[in-house]
Amino acid sequence: MKRSRGFRSKSRNKLTKKIRKGASNVITRAMQNFENGEKVAIVIDPSIHHGMPHPRYHGLTGEVVGKQGRAYIIKIRDKRKIKHIIAFPEHLRKVT
Repeated sequence: MKRSRGFRSKSRNKLTKKIRKGASNVITRAMQNFENGEKVAIVIDPSIHHGMPHPRYHGLTGEVVGKQGRAYIIKIRDKRKIKHIIAFPEHLRKVT
């Protein structure tokens, strides 16, 4: 039997919400606006499946480069490479 290796494999702890966190206000996070050049942290909200970046990028910080529909394009460094991640604003937080 071949083991399933889906998008969310090996992410049980990473993609679960803590009990006390509850249903934080998703609407206000969905309405966030980011400017080009602004620093953001990728913090995946597991209750929203649309626009979710790959779990390997959870916790990384990047720079907003552009917008694609409702989603934002974030430029991050992955070792030596520069990558562009597309994510909805629900999965992003401003870095101060």
